[in-house]
Amino acid sequence: MELEKIRIDKWLWAVRIFKTRNMAADACRKGKVLVNGTEAKPSREVRAGEMIVVRKLPVIYTYKIKRLIDKRQSAKVVKDFFEDLTSVEELDKLNVKDTFFIRRDRGTGRPTKKERRVIDKMIDNLNK
Repeated sequence: MELEKIRIDKWLWAVRIFKTRNMAADACRKGKVLVNGTEAKPSREVRAGEMIVVRKLPVIYTYKIKRLIDKRQSAKVVKDFFEDLTSVEELDKLNVKDTFFIRRDRGTGRPTKKERRVIDKMIDNLNK
């Protein structure tokens, strides 16, 4: 039996975009899920052919629903239920290597106020 419509939170969970249905519902409530350009509540029903945008920072994912499903499937099978339209530029955000981390030797403890000022000054210079 082919489904005609299903709740967005249940579909996002079933196709493994979110680990739990509760996480999918929370993302909907926080406005991180758009269906056809409109914010979606968790109870919003979706149909095949609709466009879904999911903001999971730093990437904004875009999907098109191919088929509906209400039961969670294996990761190998879920690609049959949606088309991933996320741009390469968005996916490249996951591979950012220019993030600045302060490396401290093990056992040195927390930085002192003076060390913290030096660290903050270095970070400010990088952001300019």
